[in-house]
Amino acid sequence: MSQQQQLVNLFLSLLLLSFKTTSSFSLGSRSILRAIIDDNDNKNGKVVDLQPHDYAVDLNATNFDAVLRDTPATFAVVEFFAHWCPACRNYKPHYERVARLFNGPHAVHPGIILMTRVDCALKINTKLCDKFSVGHYPMLFWAPPPKFVSGGWEPKQEKSEIRVIDDPRTADRLLNWINKQMGSSFGLDDEKFENENLSSNVSDPEQIARAVYDVEEATSTAFDFILEHKMIKSETRASIIKFLQLLVAHHPSRRCRKGSAEVLVNFDDLCPIDMGSTNRQESTYGKEGALGNIQICGKDVPRGYWMFCRGSKKETRGFSCGLWVLLHSLSVRIEDGESQFAFTAICEFVHDFFICEECRQHFYEMCSSVSSPFNKTRDFALWLWSAHNKVNERLIKEEASLGTADPKFPKMVWPPKQLCSSCHLSQSQRNNGINWDQDEVFKFLTNYYGKMLVSIYKDKNDRGNDVSGRSGRALEDLVVSTNAVVVPLGAALAIAVASCAFGALACYWRSQQKSRKPRKSWN
Repeated sequence: MSQQQQLVNLFLSLLLLSFKTTSSFSLGSRSILRAIIDDNDNKNGKVVDLQPHDYAVDLNATNFDAVLRDTPATFAVVEFFAHWCPACRNYKPHYERVARLFNGPHAVHPGIILMTRVDCALKINTKLCDKFSVGHYPMLFWAPPPKFVSGGWEPKQEKSEIRVIDDPRTADRLLNWINKQMGSSFGLDDEKFENENLSSNVSDPEQIARAVYDVEEATSTAFDFILEHKMIKSETRASIIKFLQLLVAHHPSRRCRKGSAEVLVNFDDLCPIDMGSTNRQESTYGKEGALGNIQICGKDVPRGYWMFCRGSKKETRGFSCGLWVLLHSLSVRIEDGESQFAFTAICEFVHDFFICEECRQHFYEMCSSVSSPFNKTRDFALWLWSAHNKVNERLIKEEASLGTADPKFPKMVWPPKQLCSSCHLSQSQRNNGINWDQDEVFKFLTNYYGKMLVSIYKDKNDRGNDVSGRSGRALEDLVVSTNAVVVPLGAALAIAVASCAFGALACYWRSQQKSRKPRKSWN
């Protein structure tokens, strides 16, 4: 191994060390928000609620704060009960009927309310139940999830955002109480993709904040596809490495950056160069293989559902929407000097690993038509935006002729005036029928896919501003992004900024670079 490669691996190892020492990882949505659905209850693709199932999430003193801190849900219900209590046992089927609507990958209305329970009869939960002044069983509380973290409730407490649900004795009464709080019309008989309360993304720019969960979902799903179809081969190793380098530096989710760094620093062991032999592929891709347990965004992702990218039909939006949001986010987070590398990494990734053949070919044709390298973030971000509109134009025509469009989320030339009126100058026969103010478009892209995409975590932090420093670090897992560029010098600079302990190493790297002849790229 060359001295340069050893130094690069050392940088990545130190970067991983900084991830591990500054973040705490906890039980998450995938492991705890799963619904147990028997084959007999899942006929015709619908969940039949004839038998009680454990849809509600069981919490205890060890995971209470972590789960409520990390959930993407807007609200949470916590039921305090005792397993020996007959009334609690009789109430459980009612509670589960409501939990079925909101919890798990098969939830009818996912990502809105997290339904949980705590068994106060267990000694481990005694102090936790005391903090919430649990005086009878069952006792239900309602609040934004961050308010429960390191929190509590007192009967005479004024102006508390944690509220007692005063009439939850049946599933109907509990759901009616929830509907009154939210101004919603959820029903116990709702089924997935029926009676949807989905809001259009067109007129509310703040909805993009919910897409950061979909970016994690899309990243994890993409790598699941790659592993399932055994797509990492000798000829595709270079493109996956470039894309991982881009994710390590600029993915909007810190836990995805951490997972990408773990894969990248161990890549030669996980994906040896001689991937051609059957035995080698089995040892790499098999259930017990090196890649079998990769969790690029953590063990709780994929969660099994979409939020911002959820369509009104099962087969619409979802993964493709989440992947586009990821690519746009990357395009506005890079530095000027990385724009050509990002362009190459994304084009090669789509060409080698996107399994929709027509879409893959169309995107790569647009990549191949670029004749000069990108030197500015602005230029690359606008190229990707234009490419996305060309894809939408093609799909608008195809979906109109075949009747396959999502009626609630039709494809459109983007952004519409409702989201960015200053982006539109006038109607024209050119440029997708619109004269664009590209300076305004770039400003919009930078804000929409940059600041607004991660703003939901800042809002959560504001709602839970009494939360401990540990919670703050967890928020950083999703929000804080390095300014590291993909080339080694940029990585060294980013590490030096992140930790003074890396300063000497960064200086050494810079001195080594100065003694060498400049290279055109790190490709």
